Amino acid sequence: MKFFVDTADTSEISELNALGLLDGVTTNPSLILKSGRDIMEVTKEICGIVDGPVSAEVAATEYEQMMREADVLSKIADNICIKVPLTFDGLKACKAITGDGRMVNVTLCFSANQALLAAKAGATFISPFIGRIDDTGDDGMELIAEIRTVYDNYDFATELLAASIRTVNHVKQSALIGADVATVPPAILKQLVKHPLTDKGLDAFLADWAKTGQKIA
Repeated sequence: MKFFVDTADTSEISELNALGLLDGVTTNPSLILKSGRDIMEVTKEICGIVDGPVSAEVAATEYEQMMREADVLSKIADNICIKVPLTFDGLKACKAITGDGRMVNVTLCFSANQALLAAKAGATFISPFIGRIDDTGDDGMELIAEIRTVYDNYDFATELLAASIRTVNHVKQSALIGADVATVPPAILKQLVKHPLTDKGLDAFLADWAKTGQKIA
């Protein structure tokens, strides 16, 4: 599974990238707002930190303006992936942008039917929102499983990108189902390494080592 980090915080991105954990980055208007920075400036900086895809989202809702914004965002760096909403105008833009050889992440996916349309439109990535579906009382992981089945049935090249991840269990379940990518908030990504038995075992090893009175270096 590939790991994208879902943030526009360049310090967090740099820290995780230095560990060799990142395959890409996803941003959205809410994350840009949270960063407090200019979208062009911060996105360019992010593209210079990571080698993989960096999703930058259009703010327009109509096709013609989406295409104009996509052209502007694409000029930031070669690893820009244009993010568009899952609407008819968004799908039309997706088809045109990928037809030019550029990457597209179709976002705000909440059904397998929507994911099917995105794949037909040539999406590079589809982003189903697990957490937001869970918030409605439904099971977000069921959607991940449905999309995986649909895509495998027809050998679609579109990568299944599990988004709106709220817990470490969302990551595990996405990996078990076979999502190609998980885009994860920095805090959740850091939690993946943690386990109480790891901490307990390390404490025991360190205590025993201290009793030996030895030093390795």
